[in-house]
Amino acid sequence: MATTPTLPNSPVARDIAYALHPYTDLRKHQEEGSLVIREGKGIHVYDEGGTEYIEAVAGLWSASLGFGGEERLVEAAARTMRKLPFYHQFGAKAHEPGIDLAERLIELAPVPMSKVFFTNSGSEANDTAVKIVWYYNNAIGRPEKKKIIARTKGYHGVTVAAASLTGLPHVHKHFDLPIANILHTSCPHHYRFAQPGESEEEFSTRLAADLEKLILDEGPETVAAFIAEPVMGAGGAVPPPATYFEKIQAVLKKYDVLFIADEVICGFMRTGNYWGSQTYDLEPDMIVCAKALSASYLPIAAIMMNEKVFGGLVQGSDDVGMFGHGYTYSGHPVACAVALETLAIYDDRNILGHVRAMAPAMLGRMHGFADHPLVGEVRGVGMVGAIELVKDKETKEAFDPKLAVGAYLNAKAQARGLILRPLGDSIAFSPPLVIDEANLNTVFDRFGAALDETHAWLSKEGVV
Repeated sequence: MATTPTLPNSPVARDIAYALHPYTDLRKHQEEGSLVIREGKGIHVYDEGGTEYIEAVAGLWSASLGFGGEERLVEAAARTMRKLPFYHQFGAKAHEPGIDLAERLIELAPVPMSKVFFTNSGSEANDTAVKIVWYYNNAIGRPEKKKIIARTKGYHGVTVAAASLTGLPHVHKHFDLPIANILHTSCPHHYRFAQPGESEEEFSTRLAADLEKLILDEGPETVAAFIAEPVMGAGGAVPPPATYFEKIQAVLKKYDVLFIADEVICGFMRTGNYWGSQTYDLEPDMIVCAKALSASYLPIAAIMMNEKVFGGLVQGSDDVGMFGHGYTYSGHPVACAVALETLAIYDDRNILGHVRAMAPAMLGRMHGFADHPLVGEVRGVGMVGAIELVKDKETKEAFDPKLAVGAYLNAKAQARGLILRPLGDSIAFSPPLVIDEANLNTVFDRFGAALDETHAWLSKEGVV
């Protein structure tokens, strides 16, 4: 093990000694250590030395109201913790925060929904969605209809079933994933996967045909569900091409395939509407939400399902004697109370109006980099998007992954007080929804400086 230059009892040294980090190069972490964040306020976070950073990805796409200062959320948590610090929902038990939050989510749903099931994370929620699909089809007498189709480069979490849905190799390799009955269809990234001269509409037509062929090859009687993010997140912050979901949904309806909308990132105004399903006219049978549900002040997620799906669960419960699924902390009363207060803040402060006002400024600044020699594509909607770095703008040739160009740029941005999210060589932007235009400009000024520094490095190395 490499020795760390930090003092033996420093936070970095203790972190290296004891912590296993998610989505981290473990060997490099042992050598270089962590960025230890000690405090947050608004859109900023502060490390152990007091250095200030703008968090331009809202942590993990999730800190919609920022990283501190929302006393209403602190008070909601404290008030509920004093009154009912824990209770469960097993065996027909309930509590008012859970009841109120379920009711509010049904009211807010973009299409008619019947029931809400709570979990603690988006991964758990998508894992639960898989189990619900299987339970539902067993209960209504279709035990062979079990296969679930996700998309290459889609992201749905890291539990065994959710990671199987996720279409990224590093989530599968060495984990013996994906499991049986999980399939993947084409990634809807026009810039990367369209054929020469193929329009977005033509690309969407081809992808819908790919999906239909997969269903027919597998046998429609065996295909149960399709899951998709309205905007792909960890797969590159990729909005769908024109007419994509219109054509995909037609295929799903033709073969009686349930549609699960993974709104973990897109839900709660990120795309410029309350739900990504509204932005793209989706009509899902189930909706999964998390992250901004509580502004990430506490862990909570939810699955909403329509009456058709719930009816199947009732039939299964009749047969078994119960719906045999749940988590100790499903619908934790403190998390539910914080989520309810978060939704109230969204309304009271007209956060949706603010997002719609800021989105043109954010997307405008992003598109201002389109002519930079390293930028292949600028893409986004609402307040989520990415800038993809390429070796050759004309041919779209990517950099050798071993160069880690995105990681290099990220390090240069961090040195300038800006935390970004490199998705390979695509740099994601998803700032707290409360960011103002002045701070947006600071984000992109710092990014631009890091981008130029990256270009200078690559030029010096003879790569470009």
